[in-house]
Amino acid sequence: MTHIPYALGLRVNHRAFVEQLIQVFFVGLTIGLQRTVIPALAESEFGVAQGSATALMAFVVAFGVVKGAMNFVSGRLSERVGRRPVLIWGWLVALPIPFMILLAPSWGWIVGANVLLGVNQGFAWSMTVTAKMDIVTARERGLATGFNEFAGYSGVALAGLATGYLASTYSPRITLFVFGLTVIALALLAARLAFTETLPFARAEAARLKDVPAPEGTYVIGPDTPTTRQIFALVTWRNRSFMALSQAGSVEKFVDALMWALVPAFLAAKSASLIQIGWITGLYGLTWGVSQLWTGPLSDRIGRKIPIVTGFFLCAAGVTAFPFAQTASSWAAIAVLIGIGMALLYPTLIAAMGDLAHPAWRGSALGVYRFWRDLGYAIGALTIGLIADATGTLAAGFWFTGGAMAVSGLWVLLVLKETHPHKTQ
Repeated sequence: MTHIPYALGLRVNHRAFVEQLIQVFFVGLTIGLQRTVIPALAESEFGVAQGSATALMAFVVAFGVVKGAMNFVSGRLSERVGRRPVLIWGWLVALPIPFMILLAPSWGWIVGANVLLGVNQGFAWSMTVTAKMDIVTARERGLATGFNEFAGYSGVALAGLATGYLASTYSPRITLFVFGLTVIALALLAARLAFTETLPFARAEAARLKDVPAPEGTYVIGPDTPTTRQIFALVTWRNRSFMALSQAGSVEKFVDALMWALVPAFLAAKSASLIQIGWITGLYGLTWGVSQLWTGPLSDRIGRKIPIVTGFFLCAAGVTAFPFAQTASSWAAIAVLIGIGMALLYPTLIAAMGDLAHPAWRGSALGVYRFWRDLGYAIGALTIGLIADATGTLAAGFWFTGGAMAVSGLWVLLVLKETHPHKTQ
C-alpha cells in the first residue's frame, strides 16, 4: 500500500489525538478553577460591592474580550510558526494566575488574572481545536470536536466541583492557588514533551487539493493565501453561512457567561451552599462535556444543522425556566437540560466551520470564528449585568439570555445551509 505523507484520520494519528485531548483537559481544569468559588465569594472574599451584577460580571467581560482577540491572533500565528509554539506560549502566560488569586487585595486583581486567562485560553484551547482539524478526515470532524470539547468541559466541571469541596474545608485562596499552579505546571510540561506539531498536515492537505480539487461547494471560495483583513471579512459578513455560524457562536457564549458568574451568585442569594453550587454548575459542565461524545458523532451521521438548531432551542427553554425553579434538584435538572443543549450545538458549530474552511486558511478561519464566539462572553456578561442591575433582579439576566438564544437559533434555521460535505443540500 502506498504511504501518504501526513495522512489524515484518527486511527493513523491516534497518538497526536490523545496528546491533544490531554492538553484540552488541562485547559478545562484551568478555567474551571474559577467557576464555583470566585463568583460565590466575590463579595465576602474579594470585595465586590453587594448586589452589583455588573461589577461581578467584569471578570467574565475581561476574559471574553481578551480570549476573543487572542483566538484571532493565535490562528494567524499558528499558520506561520506552528501549533505547538503557540500552545506553549499560552501556558507560559498562565503561570502568574494562581499567584494573583492568592494575593489579590481587590476584585481588580481577579479581573487582571482573567485577562491572562483569556490569553491562555485563546492560545491553548484554540490550538487543540485547530490541531484536531488538521489530522482528521471530513467524516471525523464531528467526532473529533466532540471528543475535544468533552475533554475540555469535563475538566471545567471537575475543577469547579473539586474546588467547591476543597474550599469548603480549606482556605479558598490556598485551594485555588495549589490547584491552579499544579495544573498549569503539568500542562506546560506535557506541551513541551508530548505534543505533535500538526501544521505540516494542513499544508500537505492543501497541496493535495491543488492536485485533486475537492468537489465544488465543499469549501467556501476564498483567496489561496488571504490577508488578515480578507479572512476576517469573509468569516464575519461576506459569506452568509460563515456569518450565521459566527453570530451563533457569539450568542451561545451568553449561556456560559450566565452559568459561570450569574448562576453561582443567584444560587448563593437563594442560600445554596458552596457544595450545592458546585454540583449544580458542575452537572451543567459535566453533562455538556460527556454528551459531546455522542453529539459530535451524531452530526457526522445526520448533518450539522439539526443538532445546532435543536441545541439553541433547548438552551433557550432551560435558561428561561431556571429562575422559576425553587429547589436544588430542580436547578440541577435544568442545568442538565442546558448542558445537553450546549453539547448539541457547541462541537457542531466548530465542525461546521471545519467543513467550510479550506485547509490552506483553516487555522485563520477558526481563529476569526473563535474571536466572535468568545467575544460573546464579554457582550453577554456586560449586557446581562447591566440588565440585572437596571431591573433590580438577577432573573432578568436569565430571560434576556433565553430570548437571545431563541433568536439566534432561528437565524441559523433560516439562513444556514447544511455544511457536512457528504450531506449537503
